[in-house]
Amino acid sequence: MDRLMMMAVFARVASNGSFAEAARHFRISPAAATKHVQMLEEWLGARLLNRTTRRVNLTEAGAEFYARCVPILEEVNDLRHGVSSIQDQAKGTLRINAPMTFGVTYLMPVIDSFLRDHPEVQVDLTLNEMIVDIIEEGVDLAIRIGRLKDSSLIARRLAPCRFALCAAPAYLAANEAPGRPADLAQHACLDYAYRQSQSNWTFQGPEGEESVRVQPRIIVNNSLMLREAALRGLGVILSPTFVVGPEIASGTLVPLMPDYTPTEAGIYAVYPQARYLPLKVRLFVDRLVSHFAGEPAWDRWQAEPQQQRNVA
Repeated sequence: MDRLMMMAVFARVASNGSFAEAARHFRISPAAATKHVQMLEEWLGARLLNRTTRRVNLTEAGAEFYARCVPILEEVNDLRHGVSSIQDQAKGTLRINAPMTFGVTYLMPVIDSFLRDHPEVQVDLTLNEMIVDIIEEGVDLAIRIGRLKDSSLIARRLAPCRFALCAAPAYLAANEAPGRPADLAQHACLDYAYRQSQSNWTFQGPEGEESVRVQPRIIVNNSLMLREAALRGLGVILSPTFVVGPEIASGTLVPLMPDYTPTEAGIYAVYPQARYLPLKVRLFVDRLVSHFAGEPAWDRWQAEPQQQRNVA
């Protein structure tokens, strides 16, 4: 039997002098209440109560145990209410992990509005390019980009992650623009170090899926640095549109191979499976879903005709 339950039944009997009242309080039978106390006495190796047909009295050992077990039961009850408060109220520290570029560029408006609405929440945000084990690291939720592997984690899609093949006007002035994936083998390419298929760039074209293995001139583990290399005319970049969309819209980067579409992925909020998910986590995930709903702002350039872009 549950020893805490044994202690709770005993304390109720001792304080009210009645097995019947304790049974009603805990919604068990009088026989079950008696059994709880008997099991507690067997576990302790001491008689706690003297029972007569009229009264229930504490023994000396029972009085000593009662004096010590009541504070324990009160502490457990306070602990339960404290944990329930964390579960049922948006309060405490919310630990988030996100990719560096996406976090720096897009997360702060969401965090700002969330903290204004929930002043008892504090955010501990870690930004890096590595995929961390959120269970091992004690992270409440993470932003993941790409094709997710099967796992025990819950994933809610926030937005599409589209990719664009592009280069700076300066690079294109000195090099003929690629017309199909195979042409990229002859170009200086700039690659992301943590790409799931390192140096293999895949596109959907008129004849189906085509892949090409590029020879990167530069490999970088940060998307912002990779974009900077492209802006300086160092080569061709295949990058998420949330990184290069504004530059394409302004004309500082030019999209290439319009007949070929890079393979699309997704942006997800990922968190552990849990029957009792803290309210702060549920509310923040809902806020993320709401904030990124609809067509992403970073992809609006795709709806503009080519001639409307201010190509440098």
